[in-house]
Amino acid sequence: MRARLITQEGYDKLKEELDFLWRKERPEVTQKVTWAASLGDRSENADYQYNKKRLREIDRRVRYLRKCIDELGVVNYAPEQEGRVFFGAWVEIENDAGETKRFRIVGYDEIFERKDYISIDSPMARGLLKKEVGDEVVVKTPAGEACWYINEIEYVKS
Repeated sequence: MRARLITQEGYDKLKEELDFLWRKERPEVTQKVTWAASLGDRSENADYQYNKKRLREIDRRVRYLRKCIDELGVVNYAPEQEGRVFFGAWVEIENDAGETKRFRIVGYDEIFERKDYISIDSPMARGLLKKEVGDEVVVKTPAGEACWYINEIEYVKS
């Protein structure tokens, strides 16, 4: 079971997507479906078939977003988090080979289309939670154990 958490920025982005789909894209596609249906034979009408399919995709995403937005818990920055890794932190880590990574720990619904975000449910995030700068973190992955050191912890303060 994944954590149903999200940052304020992620929450705002999902609300914006829902608003765009419901108020702008869906009415446009509905109008196209109506126009294409008025042309007659729907079985060979590519405009009708494509837009009807797109309308189903929009409706599916709208249902998901409405349900998701109701269930998500927004986690805001708190001064008590400073200096330790918690939800919403930007973390820079380094291994013994000198390889560094920088990413933000966020909810599952925020990781898509972002290479620099990782889910709070990932092994890396779980291993980093509550750690401080300079701490050594051993992360168990499918490829084996990996050792990382925390170089920096930052928070977006809103």
